[in-house]
Amino acid sequence: MTSRTTRSLGILTLERGVPPGGKPPTPAPGSILNPSSFEFPAIQEIVAGAWVENVVSGDPALEPAYIAAANRLVERGAAAISSTCGFSIRHQSAVAAAVKVPVVMSSLILLPALLRQVPAPGKIAVLTYDSKHLSEDLLGVADPAERARVVIGGIEGGKYWHDELKRPAPPMDIKAIESDVADCIARLRGAHPEIAVILFECAGFPTVASAIRRTANLPVYDITDLCRMTMASIA
Repeated sequence: MTSRTTRSLGILTLERGVPPGGKPPTPAPGSILNPSSFEFPAIQEIVAGAWVENVVSGDPALEPAYIAAANRLVERGAAAISSTCGFSIRHQSAVAAAVKVPVVMSSLILLPALLRQVPAPGKIAVLTYDSKHLSEDLLGVADPAERARVVIGGIEGGKYWHDELKRPAPPMDIKAIESDVADCIARLRGAHPEIAVILFECAGFPTVASAIRRTANLPVYDITDLCRMTMASIA
């Protein structure tokens, strides 16, 4: 069994392309890939062929690559598995069945619990990289009354959305992410003043979570919160 002092979070990462000079940019503060985001070590494996475009759109052919990368992480000592894209939840069941460690591929796993946390008529706002591809099956909410309390907003068409589709992807523009996310939240709250909690689907959004908590004055949950909780549960 992995000891408490050496246990690591295993992170499945998407393809980013080779940047000029061959050196990847330093992950932004708050990012799931930034070592300072966690009190425990994290290790990474790239999911071969998994680019933002085909992961978000839901290419089923990626599943074997997700499983293979997850197994490599476990072989390297990962005590739990997560990912850098919330749309990877499509492969949650397959990866969880393939490895014998906890698997939390997406913050969307938190949505049913948040609906219980917030009493009706309070609503949960799900902020996503691309709302056009956040299909109903990814939400995990079957009850129509509960589904009516979930509102979805995306930043598709914004600068960060375009940046992530580039090969190689450029360094994160934190100001652009914050602006896109804040604008989306403002639109959602204008239409749904009952919003009581915000859930970030996108694993890039934790970089602006602290700023959004201050400006929106609402609880904000993201993938890093789920990773911390999962790692804290492991002996």
